[in-house]
Amino acid sequence: MSQPLPHTPPSNVEPGGTGAKPLSLRHEPVFRGDLDAVLSQARKRIAPLWPLRGFVAVNPFLGLTSQRFEEACQTQRRITGAEMLMPRRYYRNVIAEGRVTEEDLAKALTLAQAQPGAPKSLSELKEALGAEPHYHDRVFTTAADVVDRIHGSRTRHAVVEEISKWCGAFWDDGQSAWRMPWRHLSFYSAWRSAAAIDRTADVLRLGGFRQTIATLPEDPVATIATVIATLGLPLEVLDGYFHRALFSVGGWVSYARYLGWHEELAGNEDDTVIQLLAVRLAWDYALFQLHDDADFRNAWQTAVEAMRESTESTQTDDDLVIDAIAQGACETAFQRELLERLLQPRATELPTASRKPLQAAFCIDVRSEVYRRALEKVVPQAQTMGFAGFFAIPLEYVPIGQPTGSAQCPVLIQPKYVVCETVAGADDDERDEILGLRVLRRRAANAWKSFKSSAVSSFVYVETVGLAFAAKLIGDATGMTRPVTHPSADGLDPGVLARVAPELSPGSLGVRQTGFTDSERIDTAEAVLRAMSLTHDFARLVMLAGHGSTMVNNPHASGYDCGACGGNPGDSNARVTAAIFNDPEVRKALAERGIVIPDDTWFLGCLHDTSTDEITIFDRELIPETHAKDVEQLESWLAEASSTARHERAELLNVGDGDVDASVIHRSRDWSQVRPEWGLARNAAFIAAPRKRTSQLNLQGRVFLHDYTWQEDTTWRVLEIIMTAPMVVANWISLQYYGSSVNGDAFGSGNKVLHNVVGTLGVLEGNGGDLRVGLPLQAVHDGKRLVHEPLRLNVFIEAPTEQIDATLEKHANVRELVDNRWLHLFALADEGKTCLRYAEVGVWEPALGALG
Repeated sequence: MSQPLPHTPPSNVEPGGTGAKPLSLRHEPVFRGDLDAVLSQARKRIAPLWPLRGFVAVNPFLGLTSQRFEEACQTQRRITGAEMLMPRRYYRNVIAEGRVTEEDLAKALTLAQAQPGAPKSLSELKEALGAEPHYHDRVFTTAADVVDRIHGSRTRHAVVEEISKWCGAFWDDGQSAWRMPWRHLSFYSAWRSAAAIDRTADVLRLGGFRQTIATLPEDPVATIATVIATLGLPLEVLDGYFHRALFSVGGWVSYARYLGWHEELAGNEDDTVIQLLAVRLAWDYALFQLHDDADFRNAWQTAVEAMRESTESTQTDDDLVIDAIAQGACETAFQRELLERLLQPRATELPTASRKPLQAAFCIDVRSEVYRRALEKVVPQAQTMGFAGFFAIPLEYVPIGQPTGSAQCPVLIQPKYVVCETVAGADDDERDEILGLRVLRRRAANAWKSFKSSAVSSFVYVETVGLAFAAKLIGDATGMTRPVTHPSADGLDPGVLARVAPELSPGSLGVRQTGFTDSERIDTAEAVLRAMSLTHDFARLVMLAGHGSTMVNNPHASGYDCGACGGNPGDSNARVTAAIFNDPEVRKALAERGIVIPDDTWFLGCLHDTSTDEITIFDRELIPETHAKDVEQLESWLAEASSTARHERAELLNVGDGDVDASVIHRSRDWSQVRPEWGLARNAAFIAAPRKRTSQLNLQGRVFLHDYTWQEDTTWRVLEIIMTAPMVVANWISLQYYGSSVNGDAFGSGNKVLHNVVGTLGVLEGNGGDLRVGLPLQAVHDGKRLVHEPLRLNVFIEAPTEQIDATLEKHANVRELVDNRWLHLFALADEGKTCLRYAEVGVWEPALGALG
């Protein structure tokens, strides 16, 4: 049987040598098995944070999706004090401006009638919105919070600061010149070893801290058990207390969660979050032991009772309920406007030629919607397609001379293939020469960097050679210096760089297999083409355009690259996919499987630069001479489409009159530019349907567009993939922008002008504090107003509702998002002429029924 944890630990050292007084609270003992269960839940409360080198959008509320959205808003405020809704004045303003109508409010109220505390009538709702809100205070607290409340100190900030310094040093990924001596130990063991000699606590007037920490067990879970016994915490409050403690250092906990993410994908356990929790609770333990005054002990006892009562209470915060309904009304208003456009009769489609002049597949990214419209305007009979930017090939792309590469796939999955770069046409001797030169240049660059940043040379360096960099400084500051954009450019000559290409043939990298076998190429090609609904009527040129973003002096630059490619540019995926499709043996096998690609069809691997709207065509030397004029014509079309897209984006970027193209391109090269582009700001919807449903609509770069024809999806496998991968990724993006907009302090990374990179992993705002998560303020705000409208994602799928239901029943995690209203799900029916709203599995209602 699981043994109960001790009520109090052995005696502990306090200032003056007195022993700690046991807390007078009485509660049932906490058993180890129960503690393990709570800790398992605690590991999932905080969303992961990917490092800057591959920064990807993450749902910041990932640990709360088992609750309904409205309930999660209550939980978050009660436990952490963080708001998940806009201030009341925001909702009043959008209503006063007419963006939200009475009909929208009525619809939102109808959908919210099952919520406890919801008004019974529209008049009650309007009256409540007009009143000043009085929210319930945060209930859950830590010992550091209570110390501050009683003594008027800033202890909590000091605790966060010290833990943040430790995390930055322990997890440093190459930024620091001097490495800490305990990195070979586990996180908790390393911290405990350092704490034994660190006298920072003495400076903070916490005399006896080192001796107190020394009494804690060496095992992190045993330490947590000791802390909760000492603090007198009953089992029922542990989930909330752990959540509050983790949230207080939520940025670094998010990074710890990332470290275990791939282990968990592989089915393994990772306890890094638990070790960091043990460190955080050890500070509470020390504060509790070192504050022996009656005021503190009484205040802590009151706090524990309040946490217990809050856990047992079913009371709702009525003002948060009102705000949640107002948020729903904002989303209803968007749905109404979009549906009115989607369902309106449109002009007959243009007559198609016997063969399309061009086919172009882009990522589903909302920025691609702008470019697709521009290209269709230039070439009306062209067919553009939307598909996940990694082209359904989860690969690890390894640059020349590197032992590992980047994961070019959504973070929800692991790479299946390893593809190495090679130099086309190079023999073994030339490859060795290129590799040796690259390694030499990188070592020289690293040595120069180390010299510049070393303590003994920094002042001498600046005094002697500082002026030599004046030209570069001026060029960077004015945007005249063009950055190298190719991910493999480091250490390679331009002539070599032009010959760099992915190697698809089978090989090895250490013990790992690389490339594709013949059967893998064929199976992959068939799966991708069927998922794209591209199985017939091929054009002579078919573009496969991944996307990336060119910018300088921006720590979050990778966040503007392709989320489907793990926060990396998508050119490698596009090139690999095009090479597979162009393989004659693959085409021969595909023809036997019913997919006939004409001999004169050529696939082009391309990259769409979303900051400049330029398109790069790769592997030109492989293009047949018979297609030279086709490519020349394509380049002319792309140049015109790029200019059209830039002019549309220029308005939102506040680019003035004059040479708009040059101004937009200039922003990407300007190191002082805080908004080189808007990224995925303003995203609001995801549509999986044939392009003809949206081709004549200006969706203003707000919609993820995934081409899908359900009539061709005979096994419903494509629908399942769309709902479990692209839809979920889009939801993560949507909620990251939502969180960074409604509460940038808790779920965003603050002002990017104040950012300092720590450990090459993430950023601090200023010179200290917790690691920041989410998006910078400048990614969602133009300095005067929010550019991103905080909305939950609205998903529209053209498919039979019974098949959508079947997918939801099969995948509990996706159903959780839908049932708990972390996104709104709709089904387009009757060839896009009607729309149904998901209520629950098996229950669909007319989407416009209450909208008039």
